[in-house]
Amino acid sequence: MSTALIGQSGGPTSVINSSLAGLIDGCEIFTDVDRVLGMRWGVEGLMAGNLVDLSAEPAENIAALRRTPSSALGSSRHKVTDADLPRILDRLREFDIGCLFMIGGNDTMDTIHRVTAYAAGQGYGLVGVGVPKTVDNDLYGTDHTPGYPSAARYTALSVQQSATLARDMQKVDQFVIYQSIGRDAGWLAAASVMGKLDEHDGPHLVYMPERVFDADRFLADVESARKAHGFVSIVCGEGLKYADGTPVSASRTTDKFANVEYGAMGGSSVAMQLHRMISERFGWRGEFQITESLPMCAIDRASRLDLQEAYDCGQAAARLAGEGRSGVMVTLQRKPGDAYESTTGTAELADVAVRAKPMPDAFINDAGNFPSRAFVEYLEPLIGPLADYARLTYAPAKK
Repeated sequence: MSTALIGQSGGPTSVINSSLAGLIDGCEIFTDVDRVLGMRWGVEGLMAGNLVDLSAEPAENIAALRRTPSSALGSSRHKVTDADLPRILDRLREFDIGCLFMIGGNDTMDTIHRVTAYAAGQGYGLVGVGVPKTVDNDLYGTDHTPGYPSAARYTALSVQQSATLARDMQKVDQFVIYQSIGRDAGWLAAASVMGKLDEHDGPHLVYMPERVFDADRFLADVESARKAHGFVSIVCGEGLKYADGTPVSASRTTDKFANVEYGAMGGSSVAMQLHRMISERFGWRGEFQITESLPMCAIDRASRLDLQEAYDCGQAAARLAGEGRSGVMVTLQRKPGDAYESTTGTAELADVAVRAKPMPDAFINDAGNFPSRAFVEYLEPLIGPLADYARLTYAPAKK
């Protein structure tokens, strides 16, 4: 192989550039490529011939990637079609690409799988290796995904601090709702419990998309939590659904064609809907917080372990390519034992592309409104220690 090509795809993470640095460094160590190119704006950039020479970058720039958030090459959410494949192959031939790396999630792994299969069918030898990336932590075949521990840490710190504020403002606002990203997976919403050091600390209730949402049960949970703690801190995943499959973020009304109304047509975010339910039922005042993409790019809250493992995954991908391995994604495997230790492995791209990893049942309590102790033990070593804030004793003043 003479040239390697790297692309970043989908939403960023705080550590995706650390994987990029690992790949660039790894290609120099483990492969016989002459140079490393990067796609500017993902597959869209590749098809347009918009490639950059990463081998020409100063060494200090590559090193600095390990502490730089977002996607340095620029990203894309373009879903490759069959019609795109001939143009992609033309670009690979044009730049003499022998090895294709992409850093991303399920759709990205599907892209590498399809491109390498098409190239092989056209008689073009191409090694394709995927590097995992997603804050959702729902990629098949890996214990956890680079990017998730840092986003989990961001979520835990945000909820820990907002719940502390809610506790002290309970005479003004009786509840607070934090909405987490994560589509159909509750891994990030569940991470909010990591800053809970006392039973009265928030969050008190956590609702994950793996469980059907029941409005009446939710309101009963809220009422009980308020009685127990004086206020209630709630975390919800953005993908909550009712039993009939309707998203909680949608309005329960329909238009003249019997279609459920969304967004500006009558829908809103999950947090806004839950806020409305609570206010209408109890008449309480409260807040909601929606962070959207912030957990994807908060390098100041990145997990040190996550930064290192992301770099290691990049290096592992280069090593696999150097060995001629193709059609695989690098994975992280947790070694048995009390002390946390991981190693890299592989999963077939064809499997990763079509399978997802929801939270296991054992990670959610029986009531479906809080993560279990097993989940806490799973996540604890990945995010690092959090703050333990002062707790006044509130000793009564003597006259």
